[in-house]
Amino acid sequence: MNFICFDLEGPLSPQDNAYELMKLFPNGNKVFEVISRYDDLLTMEGRKDYEPGDTLALIVPFLVLHKISEADIATLATKATLTDGAAELVASLGPSSWEVFCITTTYEQYARHITQKLGIPAENVACTPFPLDKFTLTLCQEDAALPKQIEQDILVMSSTADDGLIKRRLDNFFWKRLPKTELGAVIKKVKPIGGRRKVAALKRFSESSGQPLSNWVVVGDSITDFKILKAVDQAGGLAIAFNANQYALPYATMSLASTSINDLLKVLQEWQKSGRSGVEEMVRANEETGGKKDGGYFHWLADKSDIYDIISLHKRIRRLVREEAGKLG
Repeated sequence: MNFICFDLEGPLSPQDNAYELMKLFPNGNKVFEVISRYDDLLTMEGRKDYEPGDTLALIVPFLVLHKISEADIATLATKATLTDGAAELVASLGPSSWEVFCITTTYEQYARHITQKLGIPAENVACTPFPLDKFTLTLCQEDAALPKQIEQDILVMSSTADDGLIKRRLDNFFWKRLPKTELGAVIKKVKPIGGRRKVAALKRFSESSGQPLSNWVVVGDSITDFKILKAVDQAGGLAIAFNANQYALPYATMSLASTSINDLLKVLQEWQKSGRSGVEEMVRANEETGGKKDGGYFHWLADKSDIYDIISLHKRIRRLVREEAGKLG
């Protein structure tokens, strides 16, 4: 039996669900882009008790302020599309030879719908519990003034040019002022499955299946995945970066840039047949011939230090596949 674990957003579905949720109110996309950049900044500084992907907790005040509901999340989930080739790839990994898992930062209302569509068993999915409607009940009129004000501040910031301003203003809001409110106390209970929490979830699956990390394949693409990619690569497993950004690529064993994730099938078949050494040989051979147009670009990353050109290639194809969501960390 072989074991593979996918991130959801990117590898299996091109949408960023939280981004789509924020678009349901005016200028929500702008607010999300700035908070997503703030998430990158907090992760890079190594803030204590903060994990990449905690954006999903940070946006709660704005979802509550604009009366976004769990029903809205469910509606978006029904409209979500799959990454090209995802259904074919998962279907090809027959239950007699592969067990498929998904560990995702996204909210459970979205994750459960997409993974069910793909036929991934519910017990093989780890995602972020999110009782949004309960949070809405905690917002009093006095507390509402605070997110209203910071929202106005955010709308004059640039997610690409105002790192210092973003850090100062949002540090003050999220870590000094918001925790003093009732809503702030409730939000602390939201623990998105990103960073170390993804690694912890994989270890739980690893222990329950009796398979060490060296026997696993993981597929990720963003800042929330770099720790799980690193853990599996260092254990001797296969960590695959798919249409990944600069935060994920340096920690992967290998990468694929393609508009179709089904291009991974031949790699997984080789892993099944001859393990990591066989995959390395295949990928290095593919590096020499290169991909075609917008697919089939494989790179072996385990011993590479200069990956600037690979990052640029992934950035281009990531934007093709994920459109607006492709620019997020």
